[in-house]
Amino acid sequence: MSRVQSTELDDAEIDSLLGTGGIGVISFADGDEPYSIPVSYGYDSNAECLYVRFGFADNSEKRQFIDDGVTASLVVMAESMDGWQSVVARGPLHKVTEMALDSQAAESVRKINIPFVTIYDKRASELEFELFRLEPDSITGRRER
Repeated sequence: MSRVQSTELDDAEIDSLLGTGGIGVISFADGDEPYSIPVSYGYDSNAECLYVRFGFADNSEKRQFIDDGVTASLVVMAESMDGWQSVVARGPLHKVTEMALDSQAAESVRKINIPFVTIYDKRASELEFELFRLEPDSITGRRER
């Protein structure tokens, strides 16, 4: 039985994996109840923050977990011929609107790629979308060695 070993990613490798955006899994906890969902994100390497877009349907379960200031953990993974890589960003989420962003941050949001991915059986026009900024207290990454 072979044992897969891993090594830490450096800052450049983390920036490369996060790119300008993509899909990840974000997790929350309410007391001892965990909640994880796939999510679209964008990454601003200059500001070292991530932007996450949530789609809310009527009576969305997410609403009980997502509040301004709540702590979240975002995991982004990739696999290639060289093996797997992953990045975990942990920190508070803050609700943002483009009007509330300063001009430099607004320009960053326009440049990043936050895919519109929905798992709902409703059209996107029937959902309420909100943008949040994840200000990581920590960003760590690992890759297969």
